[in-house]
This record gives sequence, structure tokens and C-alpha cells, in this order.
Amino acid sequence: MGKLDGRVVIVTGAARGQGEQEARLFRAEGAEVVLADVLDDQGEALAKEIGARYVHLDVGEEEQWRSAVATAREAYGRVDGLVNNAGILRFNSLVDTPLDEFMQVVRVNQVGCFLGIRTVAPVMEDGGTIVNTASYTALAGMAAVGAYAATKHAILGLTRVAALELARRGIRVNAVCPGAVDTAMSNPARLDPDADPRETAEALDELYRGLVPLGRIGRPEEVARLALFLTCDDSSYVTGQPFVIDGGWLAGVSIV
Repeated sequence: MGKLDGRVVIVTGAARGQGEQEARLFRAEGAEVVLADVLDDQGEALAKEIGARYVHLDVGEEEQWRSAVATAREAYGRVDGLVNNAGILRFNSLVDTPLDEFMQVVRVNQVGCFLGIRTVAPVMEDGGTIVNTASYTALAGMAAVGAYAATKHAILGLTRVAALELARRGIRVNAVCPGAVDTAMSNPARLDPDADPRETAEALDELYRGLVPLGRIGRPEEVARLALFLTCDDSSYVTGQPFVIDGGWLAGVSIV
């Protein structure tokens, strides 16, 4: 018996990185998974590999959300879970951030999460789950990622409000807050087909050794396991909460 047997879950940003690992794990645990992304070739290949359904979804487009949810319901008859994983990151100081760049990040990270909740929740089965991907930066400041941090703070607000409003239907809403994770977002070398993933991961581990108490960067599979916990019945009395998964980074700095 899988932890998600009989459930239908939509995962956004599912073509690679954390979303890919979430889709793989959820499928292995018995869920019917709808992979949503704008990376069509990668998304379709992954869906075929794991026996899932792929839909093209730009999370900032309301009509595409409606189409994705309709596809899920036509294919499986219901929706029980949503993982709002899609997100983008841009590096810039606040005073050097153009408005267009700021709004681009808001559109994907914040508006995408809002539209996901607003579109999926009304048709979700009672007792369903929503997991929103926030960030370590939703709970602490970080220089050079002001637009990103602002959207991740906003996602925590959306999570808490949605948890309150949907509780009467038994729908639980929580947020995962990863620190640095070895995906293309924090490790662009993963986009280089000639790069050695093991070498780049080791280089990142060395970079974070002095920052993170556990001495390494996070792995997307670790975030996926947390998302699974929040989607399955193991977390049946948990809602409205941020869950930090950062190797102890937020705990503070050790001077010894």
C-alpha cells in the first residue's frame, strides 16, 4: 500500500528539480500525478516514464490553470492534492531591480500560487491537501534576492489564509521552506549537458559547508519527502504551517 493510493495530485514545475522528484515519489506512493510545466519536452518524457499525465501550464495564466484542472478531472475524475512548486529566481539588489523583473518574479511565484489555490480548491475533494513551495527566504532576509524573498513571504501569507478558509472542508494547506537545494535554480551547471552532476554537487557542498550546520547543500529528493509527508495522512492534524528544510541554516551561525 502506498501512502497516496487513490489520490490525484497536480504538481507544478514538475519537469525537473524539486517538482520532478515530487512527481516521481508521489507516483511511487500510488498517486495519479498530473505534471504541469512549460518545459513540454522534459515534462512529457517524464510523464511517459513514470506513467503520469502531462499538461502545459504557465502558472501566471488563469485560463491555463482552468485547462489543467479540467484535464486532471477528465483523466481521473477528481483532484485530491496540489503542489504549487513552480518558481523562478532572479539575482539583483533591490535598488537595481527593474520593475519588469520584479513583476516577472511576482507573476510566477506569487500569482501562480494564488491562481493554483483559487482554481483548484473549489473543485478539490474534501479532505484534500495543498502544499505551497515557499523558501528559507520567506522567514529570513537574503541580499540580492529581494523580489524572490518578497514573493516567498507572500506565499506564507496565502498559505495561512487558505488554511483558515478551507479548514471547514478538511482541506489542509501547508508550505515547505527549502534552503539551498541542488537544482537548476541554485546550480545552473545542471543545465549543461556536459557537466558532471556529481562534481557540481560536490562543489556546492564545499560552498555551503561553512554556511549550513549539516555541511552540504540540500537534495531535491529530501524536499520531495517533506512534500509527501504534508500530502499524505501522516500529517492529518497539520495545517497553516511553514516547514523549514535547510540543513539548520536558519538556526543561526556557529562560531566554534
